[in-house]
Amino acid sequence: MKVHSHRQYRRHTGPAAVVIALLVFMWTSTVLAAELSGRLIIVSSFPETVFDRFKSAFEAKNPNLKVHVRSKKTSAAISFVQEAKAESVDLLWLSAPDAFEVLKQSGHLAQAFEVPVEKIQKIGGYPIDDPAGYYRGFAVSGYGIMWNRAYLDRHGLPEPQGWTDLRNPEFMGHLGISAPSRSGSMHLIIETILQGQGWTEGWATIMEIASNLATVTARSFGVLDGVKKGRFGAGPVIDFFGLSAMATDPAIGFTYPDNTVFLPANIAIAKARQNPEAARAFVDFILSSEGQRILLEPEISRLPVDHSIYESVERGYPNPFEEKLIRKGITFDTELSRTRYHLVNSLFDTMITYRLRAYTNTWRVLREAEVVSSKKSNSFELAQLKQARRLLIRVPVSEEQANDPNFSKEFVRRKPGLPVPVRQVELEQEWTNFALVNQSKALNLSQKIIDNSSADNPVLQ
Repeated sequence: MKVHSHRQYRRHTGPAAVVIALLVFMWTSTVLAAELSGRLIIVSSFPETVFDRFKSAFEAKNPNLKVHVRSKKTSAAISFVQEAKAESVDLLWLSAPDAFEVLKQSGHLAQAFEVPVEKIQKIGGYPIDDPAGYYRGFAVSGYGIMWNRAYLDRHGLPEPQGWTDLRNPEFMGHLGISAPSRSGSMHLIIETILQGQGWTEGWATIMEIASNLATVTARSFGVLDGVKKGRFGAGPVIDFFGLSAMATDPAIGFTYPDNTVFLPANIAIAKARQNPEAARAFVDFILSSEGQRILLEPEISRLPVDHSIYESVERGYPNPFEEKLIRKGITFDTELSRTRYHLVNSLFDTMITYRLRAYTNTWRVLREAEVVSSKKSNSFELAQLKQARRLLIRVPVSEEQANDPNFSKEFVRRKPGLPVPVRQVELEQEWTNFALVNQSKALNLSQKIIDNSSADNPVLQ
């Protein structure tokens, strides 16, 4: 075997060799850049402030590639991918992990990743990457409550610290929420409350929170905008809404309540992708150190999955891998959430979204009756008011039914102009009747107490 001397080696690495190496590097870089060309179609539920930053950075690295983002709420994104005929999708980029499970089950995701089981991180006991290789986690999503301090101060309201705080009568007319049927992040919040508190008590919390609503917005962005602009005082949101708003507005506050959840936000390559190389490169970019650091920019304010990134963040920035936040999270059953996904959304809309004004008005009368009754010691009235409350927080579906796949499979997402299963229509009508009867009974019980009090005290008439 021939061995070169150090002098010979130096001669081969002289100026000419350096020039040749530089030309080879430039040629290789050009070829690599040219490899990623054409279009990359991404369906995302994230706001423009998130996807535009990544889109611009990725296009700058790949000048021959054009990235197109189709902004869809989670439920619409699922339908778009499952039903798209005119346009193939390369990437799915969403917050809700149960949405990826839905698409995996329906066969719309490519099994594109190989992550050794022993290297899969977990958050709250939940794997950040899909062990089967259908999607990767690029960030951690937490869920909590944001508020506008100026609004709360103006109305003499405290800063809410937990889900049950939002049940307090003092918040009546001061909260906003988005419909879980239109927001994947809100669906996860509703499921978190149900799983953390149990089906019966969870719905009691949700129904009483609903009694304090000023509005149900069409998208989760509506809660963010409503709180920032002071249209209402507080509302449940995904954490990066609250954190990014706090970074730019000192009036905004946010907290992770106990019994919240920390889950991966995922990205997946669609089975029908047209540009797999670009799709894979985009995933690699988001998971790179550069991509993970972009998540920390104030207007994005997301939680990276790369633990090392937190070593250089400012003091006070939330780290979901630290014990104090881990203790706040529940172990989330994504399979259960997936199984009853459309049932929970349909139940929320039937009981709350479609009846909001009548529902909040009934609670207003009930609370007035409670104030009137509190000035007396009448055990009969107290029993009547407790009954009225029970009527208003009940839902017409048992936990056993909700957890039964044979029952929950009757439900699909409602889409404009398209029919839903006959059985779903029948059940939703039964639920509507259930709500009408119970609210009517609660209203009559409450109004009687107010009327009797007025009769006993003519000054109040």
